[in-house]
Amino acid sequence: MKNIHQEVAKLTDEQAINMTEQYGAHNYHPLHVNITRAEGIFAYDGTGKQYIDCIGSYSAVANGHLSKYVLDTLREQLDYVTLTSRAVYTSELALFLKTICEFTGMDMACPMNTGAEAVETAIKLARKWAYTVKGVEHDKAEILVGHENFHGRTTTIVGFSSEAQYKEGFGPFTPGFTLVPFGDIEAVKAKITGNTAAILLEPIQAEGGILFPEPGYMAELRKVCTENNVLLIWDEIQTGFCRTGKKFAWEHEDAKPDLMCLGKALGGGVMPVAAVVGSKEVVGVFKPGDHGSTFGGNPLACVVGMAAMEEMNALDLAKKSELMGQRLLEGIKALPHDCIEDVRGRGLLVGLEVKEGIDTKALSQAFLDEGVLTKETRSRTFRFAPPLTIDETWVDEIILRTSRALDAVSKVTKQAHTAGAV
Repeated sequence: MKNIHQEVAKLTDEQAINMTEQYGAHNYHPLHVNITRAEGIFAYDGTGKQYIDCIGSYSAVANGHLSKYVLDTLREQLDYVTLTSRAVYTSELALFLKTICEFTGMDMACPMNTGAEAVETAIKLARKWAYTVKGVEHDKAEILVGHENFHGRTTTIVGFSSEAQYKEGFGPFTPGFTLVPFGDIEAVKAKITGNTAAILLEPIQAEGGILFPEPGYMAELRKVCTENNVLLIWDEIQTGFCRTGKKFAWEHEDAKPDLMCLGKALGGGVMPVAAVVGSKEVVGVFKPGDHGSTFGGNPLACVVGMAAMEEMNALDLAKKSELMGQRLLEGIKALPHDCIEDVRGRGLLVGLEVKEGIDTKALSQAFLDEGVLTKETRSRTFRFAPPLTIDETWVDEIILRTSRALDAVSKVTKQAHTAGAV
């Protein structure tokens, strides 16, 4: 049989890009860079050029690329068992469930593979709880969701997106979801009815452009849910696991959820691992046959998830994220560039929004030229979510390279305006 790694290594960057475009579905528009290896906070293309990874696999490599502790744990598990399905018990799953419940402060967990699966699981739990515990009439349960939300790509989830492209051509959609303006507590109160099962929100809308609700909103939402016997579900798939300077973003206020969707960083940067955690009252409504996953909770994923959480605790990545994030936020805010519209963030989740009219495609290329991987989200916002293991020296380097990238685009924009005037 072929040596697969040797076959991969033979490809040039351009060959890899062209082959992907020829044989792959065009459901992504990647940056024009081919990453062949990565370590820590860095990624490298086939020519050996080094990039500071500020995409961070959308927060999934919180522990850094190729964390030694995570990889050593994974390699050791390969000598025992990797996959059994949930037809049997495993010691790895038992310890994983205990560990994640202790890490999150929740009662029970349901393991899955991806963030979208976790959200789908939470939706099923919320609906069954509404019918079996709250007493909502059969098939009448409603879930409130936020404008500009992003919870995944399944047909159910895109059906309650407010982004037109996510929905176009994929209907009909699952009913039972009501959009409310993100951060508007009065709008939430106005939409709650006796059929409302849950409110599903991101504490920070990362994909929406690093958008924050007003201070106090999360705590007030918790109170409203309690008063109305409605479940509060936080989607912490991007914001969880120390990304915002706390273990979870809801901890910035008194806003403990009834259910929480987890993924991305739980996989330690090496494989998909996800889960829903919550109270026994809610997670306990599942009975055998209600829900499942062949790969969810597999032994390999379980030890990887435990290793990721263990390292987060041991290295105090929440505190590191808080300190390095504040340095990054203040540094970018201090840049004297007229093209900057706004800079906002919490921990190592920072968004740089440029003014309308700025060539964001050119800015993406300028970042690549400077050796920084970052990508535009909605609303002309570039996201900075590097591994949480980053230090002061490289935070300062991100700020310096960002300044140079903005300088390059500002010059191009000025030249274009001058040429247009002539």
